[in-house]
Parts: sequence; C-alpha cells; structure tokens
Amino acid sequence: MGFLKKFFRNVCREGSMTPGTGSFQHLDEEALEAHLGVARYGNFLLTEAVRPSYDLQVVPTQGYRHDSYHDEQNHTSVPVLMAAVSSEHLFESFMELLDPLGSVVDVVLETSHNRGSSGHTDLYREHIDVPVLKSVLWEYEDLLLNDGCTGLAVLNPELPQEIQFDEHKLLIVYGEDLGRFEEVLAQRRIRCDDQLKFITEAEHVHSSSDHYARQFDQLQTRLGMDCAYLWERD
Repeated sequence: MGFLKKFFRNVCREGSMTPGTGSFQHLDEEALEAHLGVARYGNFLLTEAVRPSYDLQVVPTQGYRHDSYHDEQNHTSVPVLMAAVSSEHLFESFMELLDPLGSVVDVVLETSHNRGSSGHTDLYREHIDVPVLKSVLWEYEDLLLNDGCTGLAVLNPELPQEIQFDEHKLLIVYGEDLGRFEEVLAQRRIRCDDQLKFITEAEHVHSSSDHYARQFDQLQTRLGMDCAYLWERD
C-alpha cells in the first residue's frame, strides 16, 4: 500500500476533510510525506497527533489567548483561555494547570477512534484524587500527546472550572476567575496574544493508529471508566 493510501486510512479526519480535497488535493505521495514529516515551525514543535493544511493557512505557534464560550441555551458566557504549547513543554504545562482545580476532580476521556460513528464517545469518572490521576496520566503520556483521536478533560464541578487537553493537543481552560491558570502559563513563558490563531481554525488532519486505540482502552480501564455518552460532532 502506498503512503498516500495508508495515510488516509489511518487518519481521523475533520468533517469536511476527505481525500483529494482542500490543500491536499492533487498531492503526490512524496509531497504529502514531506509535509507530514514536518513537526517544527520555528520554535514550535508539534506532537504527532495533528498536522496543519498543506498551504499553512495557520502556522503553528506557541501562545495563548482569551476567549469565551457562549451557552445559547442558558444565555450565558463563560471565560476561556486557549493555549498552544510546544510539544517538549506541553504535558508538563497541562499537569501544572491541574493544580488550581483542587485535590479531587472528575475526568472525561474523549475518543473518536471509531471512525464509523458520526460522533465521539465520552467516558466519565467522578471523584478521583489528583495525585492518583497524575500518576496514571504520566504512564500514558505518549498516547495523550501523540494520538489525534484521544482527548481529555479534567474538571471540578464545585468551582466550576474545567481544563481540556483536546484531540488537537490544545490546552483549553473554562470557568470564572482564571487568574491562577494564566499565572501558570506566564511562569512557563507562554505569551498572551489575543490575535493568535490555532490549528483548529483552518484545515488540518489528525493521525492515529490501532496501537493507540488499544492504549486508549487500557487507560479507560486504569481510570475505572465504564459509562459512555455519544455526542454529535460539531
């Protein structure tokens, strides 16, 4: 099997991203392989989970910006911090962002490994001690960093605040009073740029494998998750 066919068989694609469309249209195997092999853009290093469009509509860059989430049903807005962190500092930054949530949290694992589904599956675990959670997550650092079909959210409903480590390997913090989280980013010299664009805001592709799908199942078991919810993909 040629690299091009193998790539499109093993990728988790965004809804409108199909073989032969967008900036990947008419690429031969050599050009595609060269593009997917590029992980570093200046000082920013991507994980293996995702790659930008071939024409680089958004160039991956480290930084964070302020945003907001609008809940149309309740007519409310929730402050958001969105951050892209270079791969060599990404997982440690995520772990530090967990500390302001408190000592006991809830966890959601998200998977889109089942590409035959129109949605993704969320698995929920309530009330886990943060030191225990961190210990398990460190064991699965490779999966969480490099699998483009695995996402994670950690939340404290009592605050309420939530941190997402999503499939694109962005860090997203939701909730009121996000000052402590912003301090973590600043201490790690992750600059604020409210004009920053993220890889999710343009064409991009996700990468996964059967190996990571099996690891996801192992992580699910380690975290004691047995409840699944199917959500429609946006």
